[in-house]
Amino acid sequence: QVQLVESGGGLVQAGRSLRLSCAASGSVFSLNDMGWYRQAPGTGRDVNQRELVAESTNDGRTRYGASVRGRFSISRDNEKNTVYLQMNSLKPEDTATYYCNGLVTTDSYGSTWYGWGQGTQVTVSS
Repeated sequence: QVQLVESGGGLVQAGRSLRLSCAASGSVFSLNDMGWYRQAPGTGRDVNQRELVAESTNDGRTRYGASVRGRFSISRDNEKNTVYLQMNSLKPEDTATYYCNGLVTTDSYGSTWYGWGQGTQVTVSS
């Protein structure tokens, strides 16, 4: 089994920065495609209501949601099995619960696990 644990959320003023971390633990052989999504307040935990923030593929490509492009940056440390989201120039509309999501290889045979973390709250005040 694999666990994804997000950290680094909190309350911050508009214009400031935060860095989120997502650490994979358990039966982790390697990270594949990993991403950050967010869910606005009042939308529950339905995964279909989650907006793509950023994605990092195993071959080094990145992709960003239109609303964060140029302000947010995704990176990864494969040795630490950790993915980061650097969020700069935060705006009140960035307020949401941020979820880590990913495909993880769990053994040398290529078995995989796909899932979500529990989320970390980011609140941006004006």
